[in-house]
Amino acid sequence: MNASLNEKLRTVKWGNFKYKDIFNNIRQGRRLKKEDQEKGDIPFVMAGTTNNGVVGCVSNPVASFPQNSITIDIFGNTFYRDYAFGAGDDTGVYWNDMVAYSPKTMLFFAAAMQKSLQGKFSYGKKLRSSQSDDFVMSLPVTSTGDIDFGFLDSFIAELEAERIAELSAYLTVSGLDNYELSKEEEKSLEAYSTYAWGTFNLKALYGKSTRGKRLKSEDRIPGTLPFVTAGEAEEGVSAFIGNDVEVFEKNTTTIDMFGSAKYRNYRYGGDDHVAIVHTEKVPMKAAIFVTSSCHKAAHTGKFDYGHNFYAKDADALDIMLPTKDGKPDYHAMELLISAIQKLVIKDVVRFSNQKIAATKEVTK
Repeated sequence: MNASLNEKLRTVKWGNFKYKDIFNNIRQGRRLKKEDQEKGDIPFVMAGTTNNGVVGCVSNPVASFPQNSITIDIFGNTFYRDYAFGAGDDTGVYWNDMVAYSPKTMLFFAAAMQKSLQGKFSYGKKLRSSQSDDFVMSLPVTSTGDIDFGFLDSFIAELEAERIAELSAYLTVSGLDNYELSKEEEKSLEAYSTYAWGTFNLKALYGKSTRGKRLKSEDRIPGTLPFVTAGEAEEGVSAFIGNDVEVFEKNTTTIDMFGSAKYRNYRYGGDDHVAIVHTEKVPMKAAIFVTSSCHKAAHTGKFDYGHNFYAKDADALDIMLPTKDGKPDYHAMELLISAIQKLVIKDVVRFSNQKIAATKEVTK
């Protein structure tokens, strides 16, 4: 966030407001087991941060919650929803059908609620919406002590414009603003179903995997090195440290204790719940493909708190890869990832361009 926006937050007056004074509807979702979920077009929200908690789209006759709502799961993870959805019993839903809060105001509410809940809930102490009526969030206020809705909306608008500009600059610098498929990329997609596949052992391909070393939270010194632990939040990066730890190179793959694999395009440290697969010498986009194959092979539900995935499990892991002459076809992998990347980024680039055009129109 730039200095002017930070300054606005520092200088504005603040007041405390109970959740029940903001929302006239505070409800808990209903349980729907994974095995009972039927595919459909209703987004279904459960606890977690992956995909903002949306585990899939269902057709079950679930309770439908309205768009322009906020969800908070049992761990305190908070998300704004601009669409109608269903929710599981591990998720609370907050909205007001008597007051027309703007989407930007609701986004500010969500951020304020997330901040008020930070670090208070976990597996041992789960949040239920019925407990939250008297929870308090801090919001900007006018001289009369009322919520300053004008400030909320303008602040979110400025923040959005700043983020869109940053996104546009990143897309341009990284070359991702070009989403037109090359002839070779088109052919790779068309030929995908005809590829020859082979089974390869990770240790045989990339050598012995490395296990990170434990570093307690209280022993971590603030710094600039990303420190990777198990989990999905922030892609497993739990802190930025200045400790003297083993540094792993970029273009490698981490697999955490649950078998969740992630590609790293930066140097980092890792704790003892992370195994590092040394794909440094593999072309970048091919390494991303390898990471996906690792995730598919390891993240099967076999590993959990009672049965952790370790480096020895990575060494024994077999993955499926496209082949040519009996060896991994890294060129084919690069083309496939490049094509998929462009298909995925296409809508992001269009969204960025539309937002920038709209912002320019408003500021004329």
